[in-house]
Amino acid sequence: MDEPIIVGIDIGTSKICTLVARVEDGSNLRILGVGIEPSQGLRKGTVVDLNAAKLALSRSVEKAERTSGFEINAALVSLAGSHVSSINSRGVVGITGGIVDMEDIDRALDAAQAVAIPHNREIVHVIQRSFIIDGQDGIRTPLGMHGYRLEVEAHIITASSSTIENLRQCVNASGFEVSQFVLNPLASGEAVLSETERQMGVAVVDIGGGTTDMAIYIDGDVWHTMVLAVGGNHVTSDIAHGLRLPISQAEEVKLKFGHAQKASINPEEQFTIRSFGGDSPDRINRVDLAEIIEARMEEIFYLVLQEIRRSGYDGLLPAGVVLTGGASTLPGARQLAAQVMGLPARVAQPQNLIGLTDQLHSPAYSTSVGLLEWALLISESSQYIDRRRPSQTKNWPDQLKDLLRRLLP
Repeated sequence: MDEPIIVGIDIGTSKICTLVARVEDGSNLRILGVGIEPSQGLRKGTVVDLNAAKLALSRSVEKAERTSGFEINAALVSLAGSHVSSINSRGVVGITGGIVDMEDIDRALDAAQAVAIPHNREIVHVIQRSFIIDGQDGIRTPLGMHGYRLEVEAHIITASSSTIENLRQCVNASGFEVSQFVLNPLASGEAVLSETERQMGVAVVDIGGGTTDMAIYIDGDVWHTMVLAVGGNHVTSDIAHGLRLPISQAEEVKLKFGHAQKASINPEEQFTIRSFGGDSPDRINRVDLAEIIEARMEEIFYLVLQEIRRSGYDGLLPAGVVLTGGASTLPGARQLAAQVMGLPARVAQPQNLIGLTDQLHSPAYSTSVGLLEWALLISESSQYIDRRRPSQTKNWPDQLKDLLRRLLP
Protein backbone atom coordinates (compact mmCIF):
# COMPACT_ATOMS: atom_id res chain seq x y z
CA MET A 1 0.00 0.00 0.00
CA ASP A 2 1.48 3.35 -1.08
CA GLU A 3 -0.18 5.44 1.61
CA PRO A 4 2.06 5.49 4.72
CA ILE A 5 0.91 4.08 8.06
CA ILE A 6 1.88 6.01 11.21
CA VAL A 7 1.57 5.02 14.87
CA GLY A 8 1.41 7.21 17.97
CA ILE A 9 1.45 5.97 21.57
CA ASP A 10 0.50 8.30 24.40
CA ILE A 11 1.96 6.72 27.55
CA GLY A 12 0.25 8.69 30.29
CA THR A 13 -0.19 8.37 34.04
CA SER A 14 -3.90 7.50 33.73
CA LYS A 15 -4.13 5.72 30.37
CA ILE A 16 -2.09 4.36 27.49
CA CYS A 17 -3.58 5.15 24.08
CA THR A 18 -2.20 3.60 20.88
CA LEU A 19 -3.45 5.00 17.56
CA VAL A 20 -2.76 3.62 14.08
CA ALA A 21 -3.55 5.91 11.16
CA ARG A 22 -3.15 5.99 7.40
CA VAL A 23 -2.09 9.19 5.62
CA GLU A 24 -4.55 9.85 2.79
CA ASP A 25 -4.11 12.46 0.05
CA GLY A 26 -0.82 13.51 1.60
CA SER A 27 -2.31 15.33 4.60
CA ASN A 28 -5.48 13.63 5.91
CA LEU A 29 -5.31 11.09 8.73
CA ARG A 30 -7.71 8.15 8.82
CA ILE A 31 -7.71 6.39 12.22
CA LEU A 32 -7.53 2.64 11.56
CA GLY A 33 -6.77 1.25 15.01
CA VAL A 34 -7.36 2.35 18.59
CA GLY A 35 -6.03 0.68 21.75
CA ILE A 36 -6.92 2.34 25.06
CA GLU A 37 -5.79 0.69 28.30
CA PRO A 38 -5.65 1.93 31.93
CA SER A 39 -2.08 2.88 32.73
CA GLN A 40 -0.03 0.93 35.26
CA GLY A 41 3.52 1.30 36.54
CA LEU A 42 3.72 5.04 35.83
CA ARG A 43 3.68 7.99 38.21
CA LYS A 44 3.82 11.66 37.23
CA GLY A 45 4.76 10.68 33.68
CA THR A 46 7.72 8.43 34.57
CA VAL A 47 8.08 4.65 34.82
CA VAL A 48 8.13 3.36 38.41
CA ASP A 49 7.32 -0.32 37.70
CA LEU A 50 8.81 -1.60 34.45
CA ASN A 51 6.90 -4.90 34.28
CA ALA A 52 3.49 -3.38 35.06
CA ALA A 53 4.07 -0.59 32.50
CA LYS A 54 5.21 -3.11 29.88
CA LEU A 55 2.09 -5.27 30.36
CA ALA A 56 -0.28 -2.28 30.10
CA LEU A 57 1.56 -1.02 27.01
CA SER A 58 1.47 -4.46 25.39
CA ARG A 59 -2.30 -4.72 25.93
CA SER A 60 -2.85 -1.26 24.41
CA VAL A 61 -0.71 -2.12 21.35
CA GLU A 62 -2.46 -5.50 20.89
CA LYS A 63 -5.87 -3.79 20.84
CA ALA A 64 -4.66 -1.30 18.21
CA GLU A 65 -3.13 -4.08 16.10
CA ARG A 66 -6.33 -6.13 16.32
CA THR A 67 -8.60 -3.26 15.22
CA SER A 68 -6.27 -1.99 12.49
CA GLY A 69 -5.01 -5.31 11.11
CA PHE A 70 -1.43 -3.95 11.06
CA GLU A 71 1.58 -5.15 13.02
CA ILE A 72 3.26 -2.29 14.91
CA ASN A 73 7.06 -2.15 14.54
CA ALA A 74 7.81 1.47 15.46
CA ALA A 75 5.89 4.42 16.89
CA LEU A 76 6.11 8.01 18.05
CA VAL A 77 5.89 8.00 21.86
CA SER A 78 4.76 10.83 24.14
CA LEU A 79 7.07 12.18 26.83
CA ALA A 80 6.22 14.08 30.02
CA GLY A 81 7.42 14.45 33.60
CA SER A 82 9.04 17.09 35.79
CA HIS A 83 12.48 15.93 34.56
CA VAL A 84 11.84 17.78 31.27
CA SER A 85 13.36 21.25 30.93
CA SER A 86 14.03 23.70 28.11
CA ILE A 87 16.31 26.58 27.11
CA ASN A 88 16.49 28.99 24.20
CA SER A 89 19.76 29.15 22.30
CA ARG A 90 21.24 30.90 19.27
CA GLY A 91 23.64 29.57 16.63
CA VAL A 92 25.69 31.73 14.23
CA VAL A 93 27.57 30.61 11.09
CA GLY A 94 28.99 32.15 7.94
CA ILE A 95 27.06 31.45 4.74
CA THR A 96 29.24 29.55 2.27
CA GLY A 97 28.90 30.76 -1.31
CA GLY A 98 26.67 33.70 -0.37
CA ILE A 99 23.42 31.71 -0.75
CA VAL A 100 21.85 29.76 2.12
CA ASP A 101 21.64 26.00 1.51
CA MET A 102 20.61 23.09 3.77
CA GLU A 103 24.20 22.59 4.91
CA ASP A 104 24.29 26.16 6.26
CA ILE A 105 21.00 25.59 8.11
CA ASP A 106 22.33 22.32 9.55
CA ARG A 107 25.54 24.03 10.73
CA ALA A 108 23.55 26.85 12.35
CA LEU A 109 21.37 24.36 14.21
CA ASP A 110 24.49 22.45 15.27
CA ALA A 111 25.96 25.71 16.61
CA ALA A 112 22.75 26.37 18.57
CA GLN A 113 23.14 22.97 20.24
CA ALA A 114 26.64 23.80 21.50
CA VAL A 115 25.37 24.54 25.01
CA ALA A 116 26.46 22.99 28.29
CA ILE A 117 24.18 20.04 29.03
CA PRO A 118 24.78 17.77 32.07
CA HIS A 119 25.96 14.25 31.26
CA ASN A 120 22.78 12.74 32.73
CA ARG A 121 20.50 14.64 30.33
CA GLU A 122 19.88 14.34 26.60
CA ILE A 123 18.34 16.57 23.95
CA VAL A 124 14.87 15.50 22.86
CA HIS A 125 13.92 18.36 20.51
CA VAL A 126 15.76 21.17 18.77
CA ILE A 127 13.01 23.40 17.36
CA GLN A 128 14.00 26.26 15.10
CA ARG A 129 12.12 29.47 15.97
CA SER A 130 13.34 31.93 13.38
CA PHE A 131 16.37 32.88 11.33
CA ILE A 132 18.36 36.10 10.99
CA ILE A 133 20.39 36.88 7.86
CA ASP A 134 22.82 39.83 8.08
CA GLY A 135 20.76 41.42 10.85
CA GLN A 136 17.36 40.95 9.12
CA ASP A 137 15.24 38.99 11.59
CA GLY A 138 11.91 37.19 11.46
CA ILE A 139 12.89 34.95 8.52
CA ARG A 140 10.95 31.67 8.54
CA THR A 141 12.55 29.85 5.57
CA PRO A 142 16.06 31.10 4.70
CA LEU A 143 16.77 28.48 2.01
CA GLY A 144 18.03 30.14 -1.19
CA MET A 145 18.35 33.63 0.32
CA HIS A 146 21.48 35.76 -0.17
CA GLY A 147 23.68 36.81 2.74
CA TYR A 148 26.95 36.37 4.63
CA ARG A 149 25.94 35.61 8.21
CA LEU A 150 23.16 33.20 9.27
CA GLU A 151 21.76 33.06 12.80
CA VAL A 152 19.10 30.69 14.11
CA GLU A 153 17.07 31.01 17.30
CA ALA A 154 16.32 27.53 18.61
CA HIS A 155 14.27 26.11 21.46
CA ILE A 156 16.11 23.14 23.00
CA ILE A 157 14.19 20.61 25.11
CA THR A 158 16.15 18.18 27.29
CA ALA A 159 15.12 15.31 29.53
CA SER A 160 16.67 12.90 32.02
CA SER A 161 18.63 10.21 30.15
CA SER A 162 17.75 7.47 32.65
CA THR A 163 14.02 8.28 32.53
CA ILE A 164 14.02 8.21 28.73
CA GLU A 165 15.99 4.97 28.73
CA ASN A 166 13.48 3.33 31.12
CA LEU A 167 10.64 4.38 28.82
CA ARG A 168 12.52 3.09 25.76
CA GLN A 169 13.26 -0.18 27.52
CA CYS A 170 9.57 -0.54 28.34
CA VAL A 171 8.65 0.04 24.68
CA ASN A 172 11.36 -2.30 23.34
CA ALA A 173 10.24 -5.05 25.74
CA SER A 174 6.79 -4.80 24.18
CA GLY A 175 8.26 -5.76 20.80
CA PHE A 176 8.64 -2.50 18.86
CA GLU A 177 10.89 0.57 18.68
CA VAL A 178 10.61 4.28 19.41
CA SER A 179 10.95 6.24 16.16
CA GLN A 180 10.88 9.51 18.15
CA PHE A 181 9.91 10.86 21.58
CA VAL A 182 7.58 13.87 21.42
CA LEU A 183 6.93 16.18 24.35
CA ASN A 184 3.24 16.10 25.39
CA PRO A 185 2.35 19.80 24.98
CA LEU A 186 3.96 19.92 21.52
CA ALA A 187 1.81 16.98 20.41
CA SER A 188 -1.32 18.48 22.00
CA GLY A 189 -0.60 21.83 20.35
CA GLU A 190 -0.58 20.17 16.92
CA ALA A 191 -4.04 18.72 17.58
CA VAL A 192 -5.90 21.66 19.15
CA LEU A 193 -4.34 25.00 18.14
CA SER A 194 -5.36 27.07 15.14
CA GLU A 195 -2.77 28.82 12.99
CA THR A 196 -4.19 32.20 14.07
CA GLU A 197 -3.67 31.37 17.75
CA ARG A 198 -0.06 30.29 17.14
CA GLN A 199 0.69 33.50 15.25
CA MET A 200 -0.92 35.86 17.78
CA GLY A 201 0.49 34.19 20.89
CA VAL A 202 -1.11 31.40 22.91
CA ALA A 203 -0.32 28.96 25.73
CA VAL A 204 -1.57 25.38 25.38
CA VAL A 205 -2.05 23.78 28.82
CA ASP A 206 -2.52 20.00 28.85
CA ILE A 207 -3.80 18.88 32.27
CA GLY A 208 -3.29 15.13 32.42
CA GLY A 209 -3.52 12.66 35.28
CA GLY A 210 0.00 13.03 36.69
CA THR A 211 1.37 16.16 35.01
CA THR A 212 0.30 19.53 33.64
CA ASP A 213 2.22 20.38 30.46
CA MET A 214 2.48 23.79 28.82
CA ALA A 215 3.86 25.17 25.58
CA ILE A 216 3.87 28.85 24.58
CA TYR A 217 3.53 29.65 20.86
CA ILE A 218 4.34 33.11 19.48
CA ASP A 219 4.69 34.09 15.79
CA GLY A 220 3.87 30.50 14.85
CA ASP A 221 6.80 28.97 16.78
CA VAL A 222 7.38 27.34 20.16
CA TRP A 223 8.99 29.86 22.54
CA HIS A 224 8.73 28.08 25.89
CA THR A 225 7.81 24.65 27.29
CA MET A 226 7.30 23.38 30.83
CA VAL A 227 6.03 20.29 32.71
CA LEU A 228 4.52 20.50 36.22
CA ALA A 229 4.32 17.36 38.37
CA VAL A 230 0.69 17.99 39.33
CA GLY A 231 -2.51 16.98 37.55
CA GLY A 232 -5.97 15.47 37.72
CA ASN A 233 -4.90 12.59 39.97
CA HIS A 234 -4.08 15.14 42.68
CA VAL A 235 -7.67 16.38 42.51
CA THR A 236 -8.88 12.80 42.95
CA SER A 237 -6.48 12.27 45.87
CA ASP A 238 -7.74 15.45 47.55
CA ILE A 239 -11.34 14.21 47.23
CA ALA A 240 -10.35 10.81 48.65
CA HIS A 241 -8.75 12.45 51.69
CA GLY A 242 -11.41 15.10 52.18
CA LEU A 243 -14.39 12.75 51.93
CA ARG A 244 -12.58 9.62 53.24
CA LEU A 245 -13.16 7.56 50.11
CA PRO A 246 -11.19 4.92 48.18
CA ILE A 247 -9.36 6.42 45.19
CA SER A 248 -11.57 4.57 42.67
CA GLN A 249 -14.76 5.92 44.29
CA ALA A 250 -13.25 9.42 44.56
CA GLU A 251 -12.61 9.35 40.79
CA GLU A 252 -16.25 8.36 40.17
CA VAL A 253 -17.50 11.15 42.42
CA LYS A 254 -15.24 13.67 40.64
CA LEU A 255 -16.52 12.66 37.20
CA LYS A 256 -20.18 12.52 38.22
CA PHE A 257 -20.59 15.44 40.63
CA GLY A 258 -17.36 17.44 40.32
CA HIS A 259 -17.24 21.17 39.56
CA ALA A 260 -14.29 23.57 39.62
CA GLN A 261 -16.24 26.57 40.91
CA LYS A 262 -18.23 26.29 44.13
CA ALA A 263 -19.99 29.62 43.43
CA SER A 264 -21.79 27.93 40.52
CA ILE A 265 -23.29 25.16 42.69
CA ASN A 266 -26.71 25.28 44.33
CA PRO A 267 -26.02 25.19 48.12
CA GLU A 268 -28.97 22.81 48.58
CA GLU A 269 -27.61 20.19 46.16
CA GLN A 270 -26.46 16.92 47.75
CA PHE A 271 -25.35 13.43 46.77
CA THR A 272 -24.91 10.12 48.60
CA ILE A 273 -21.66 8.19 49.19
CA ARG A 274 -20.43 5.41 51.47
CA SER A 275 -17.13 6.41 53.09
CA PHE A 276 -14.49 4.23 54.78
CA GLY A 277 -15.89 2.54 57.87
CA GLY A 278 -19.39 3.92 57.27
CA ASP A 279 -22.32 1.69 58.22
CA SER A 280 -24.78 3.71 56.15
CA PRO A 281 -24.48 6.06 53.16
CA ASP A 282 -23.58 9.68 53.94
CA ARG A 283 -25.17 12.70 52.32
CA ILE A 284 -22.57 15.22 51.09
CA ASN A 285 -23.18 18.79 49.99
CA ARG A 286 -21.96 19.22 46.41
CA VAL A 287 -20.58 22.64 47.42
CA ASP A 288 -18.11 20.88 49.76
CA LEU A 289 -16.88 18.69 46.88
CA ALA A 290 -16.55 21.73 44.61
CA GLU A 291 -14.54 23.54 47.31
CA ILE A 292 -11.99 20.69 47.38
CA ILE A 293 -11.73 20.62 43.57
CA GLU A 294 -11.56 24.40 43.21
CA ALA A 295 -8.65 24.68 45.66
CA ARG A 296 -6.48 22.21 43.72
CA MET A 297 -7.44 23.47 40.24
CA GLU A 298 -6.78 27.04 41.35
CA GLU A 299 -3.32 25.96 42.50
CA ILE A 300 -2.61 24.30 39.13
CA PHE A 301 -3.65 27.42 37.20
CA TYR A 302 -1.64 29.64 39.55
CA LEU A 303 1.49 27.52 38.99
CA VAL A 304 0.94 27.78 35.22
CA LEU A 305 0.55 31.56 35.56
CA GLN A 306 3.79 31.75 37.56
CA GLU A 307 5.59 29.83 34.81
CA ILE A 308 4.18 32.12 32.10
CA ARG A 309 5.39 35.15 34.06
CA ARG A 310 8.79 33.55 34.67
CA SER A 311 9.17 32.97 30.92
CA GLY A 312 8.70 36.71 30.33
CA TYR A 313 6.05 36.18 27.64
CA ASP A 314 2.98 36.96 29.78
CA GLY A 315 2.27 40.16 27.82
CA LEU A 316 2.50 38.41 24.45
CA LEU A 317 -0.51 36.07 24.66
CA PRO A 318 -3.55 37.87 23.23
CA ALA A 319 -5.07 34.50 22.21
CA GLY A 320 -4.92 33.47 25.87
CA VAL A 321 -4.88 29.90 27.10
CA VAL A 322 -6.12 26.72 25.40
CA LEU A 323 -6.92 24.00 27.94
CA THR A 324 -6.86 20.34 27.01
CA GLY A 325 -6.23 16.97 28.67
CA GLY A 326 -8.63 14.89 30.77
CA ALA A 327 -8.84 17.23 33.78
CA SER A 328 -9.82 20.20 31.57
CA THR A 329 -13.24 18.57 31.06
CA LEU A 330 -14.24 19.37 34.66
CA PRO A 331 -17.21 21.78 34.60
CA GLY A 332 -16.07 25.28 35.53
CA ALA A 333 -12.39 24.65 34.70
CA ARG A 334 -12.38 27.12 31.80
CA GLN A 335 -13.99 29.90 33.85
CA LEU A 336 -11.59 29.31 36.76
CA ALA A 337 -8.56 29.39 34.43
CA ALA A 338 -9.67 32.69 32.90
CA GLN A 339 -10.28 34.12 36.37
CA VAL A 340 -6.93 33.04 37.89
CA MET A 341 -4.72 33.84 34.90
CA GLY A 342 -6.54 36.93 33.63
CA LEU A 343 -6.43 35.60 30.06
CA PRO A 344 -9.04 34.36 27.56
CA ALA A 345 -9.48 30.59 27.94
CA ARG A 346 -11.13 27.81 25.98
CA VAL A 347 -11.26 24.03 26.26
CA ALA A 348 -10.17 22.22 23.08
CA GLN A 349 -10.34 18.70 21.71
CA PRO A 350 -9.14 17.05 18.45
CA GLN A 351 -11.18 18.06 15.40
CA ASN A 352 -11.77 16.85 11.83
CA LEU A 353 -11.05 13.19 12.61
CA ILE A 354 -12.04 10.41 10.23
CA GLY A 355 -12.13 6.65 10.78
CA LEU A 356 -12.47 4.98 14.19
CA THR A 357 -12.94 8.21 16.12
CA ASP A 358 -15.89 7.57 18.49
CA GLN A 359 -13.77 7.64 21.64
CA LEU A 360 -11.31 10.31 20.50
CA HIS A 361 -13.58 13.39 20.50
CA SER A 362 -12.41 14.43 23.95
CA PRO A 363 -9.66 16.69 25.34
CA ALA A 364 -8.24 13.56 27.02
CA TYR A 365 -7.00 12.33 23.61
CA SER A 366 -5.39 15.53 22.32
CA THR A 367 -1.85 14.21 22.89
CA SER A 368 -2.67 10.87 21.25
CA VAL A 369 -4.05 12.48 18.08
CA GLY A 370 -1.33 15.16 18.21
CA LEU A 371 1.38 12.49 17.93
CA LEU A 372 -0.05 11.51 14.54
CA GLU A 373 -0.19 15.19 13.50
CA TRP A 374 3.45 15.55 14.60
CA ALA A 375 4.46 12.58 12.43
CA LEU A 376 2.67 14.23 9.52
CA LEU A 377 4.42 17.54 10.27
CA ILE A 378 7.94 16.11 10.26
CA SER A 379 7.26 14.06 7.12
CA GLU A 380 6.02 17.19 5.30
CA SER A 381 8.80 19.45 6.58
CA SER A 382 11.85 19.82 4.38
CA GLN A 383 13.87 20.81 7.44
CA TYR A 384 14.81 18.40 10.17
CA ILE A 385 12.90 19.32 13.33
CA ASP A 386 14.54 16.86 15.70
CA ARG A 387 18.15 16.54 14.60
CA ARG A 388 19.85 15.58 17.82
CA ARG A 389 17.93 12.41 18.60
CA PRO A 390 19.04 9.62 16.21
CA SER A 391 16.08 7.82 14.69
CA GLN A 392 15.65 4.20 15.64
CA THR A 393 14.84 3.36 12.02
CA LYS A 394 18.27 4.40 10.66
CA ASN A 395 20.81 1.81 9.58
CA TRP A 396 23.84 1.27 11.81
CA PRO A 397 26.36 3.46 9.89
CA ASP A 398 23.98 6.44 10.17
CA GLN A 399 23.41 5.69 13.85
CA LEU A 400 27.17 5.51 14.40
CA LYS A 401 27.71 8.86 12.66
CA ASP A 402 24.96 10.45 14.78
CA LEU A 403 26.46 8.97 17.93
CA LEU A 404 29.95 10.25 17.10
CA ARG A 405 28.56 13.69 16.28
CA ARG A 406 26.91 13.82 19.72
CA LEU A 407 29.99 12.56 21.58
CA LEU A 408 32.77 14.45 19.82
CA PRO A 409 33.26 18.20 20.42
